[in-house]
Amino acid sequence: MVIILGDHQYGKAESRVVRIYRDGARHDIRDLNVSTALRGPFDAAYLEGDQSNVLPTDTQKNAAFAFAKSHGVGSIEDFGLALARHFVTDVAPVEGARIEIEEYAWQRAVVDGTEHDHTWVRRGQETRTAAVTVDATGEHVIGGFTDLVLLKSTGSEFAGFLKNEYTTLQETHDRVMATSLVAQWRFASNDFSTVDIDWDDTYAGIKRIIVKQFATLQSLALQQTLWHMGKAVLEAYPAITEMRLKAPNKHHFPVDLAPFGLENPGEVFIAADRPYGLIEATITRDDAPDAGEAWRISAGRA
Repeated sequence: MVIILGDHQYGKAESRVVRIYRDGARHDIRDLNVSTALRGPFDAAYLEGDQSNVLPTDTQKNAAFAFAKSHGVGSIEDFGLALARHFVTDVAPVEGARIEIEEYAWQRAVVDGTEHDHTWVRRGQETRTAAVTVDATGEHVIGGFTDLVLLKSTGSEFAGFLKNEYTTLQETHDRVMATSLVAQWRFASNDFSTVDIDWDDTYAGIKRIIVKQFATLQSLALQQTLWHMGKAVLEAYPAITEMRLKAPNKHHFPVDLAPFGLENPGEVFIAADRPYGLIEATITRDDAPDAGEAWRISAGRA
């Protein structure tokens, strides 16, 4: 038996990069959480402690902050591409770079009915994400979000399921359906220097489609809802080739109020945080190009 070193990478996780634009009296803000990971001939660092090919993780962190100034933060996809290209092109041993970014959204504070020029309130919806990989196979971009909390009070069923001696769940044709959705979508191109994509507009459009499908589909199962979400996105955006969706079922159970002499016709629920059903799906085109290392994650949470 021979023991060998398998896949490896290293980087700096979760550098909190805040870029404020002070181009006039009215300021703008972009708030990022950036994780970097480098891939290449780093075996000696693991096997022998030889650091001669290792660009320190502190240097990777510094590059993220420097690029926030020199390149700016337009969209997180563009920022990730610029940073990944730098590591692969400018750092000799590096063969591949993975950049994972979360963006925290802010909205302007309103004072006396007017938006304030330099004060914001943190928006509490989903966290936007991007994961960029640049290596010998090309450039790969995955957009997405985490923690989009959705709930509808009707329009959801769950019946006709398999039962055995351990089944206690009752069938229902009218239930609360809620989830905290994680969605990721892979763009088809492998060279984004030649492709013009409005990242922000695409993000907003995909979110609208997902919310619409959740709201309007008479859902027989959360699995069915995920399929319709992914299918609708791929139909609307030819530049996207694959969707991955993860949906914890945030169960809401009707409370038995009979001991108190009260009826409960689907009006009072207990929100159970655990355990929960976890539904996952990948929806893809049958001619989707090879993903390469696009889905190989780093230390970040994207």
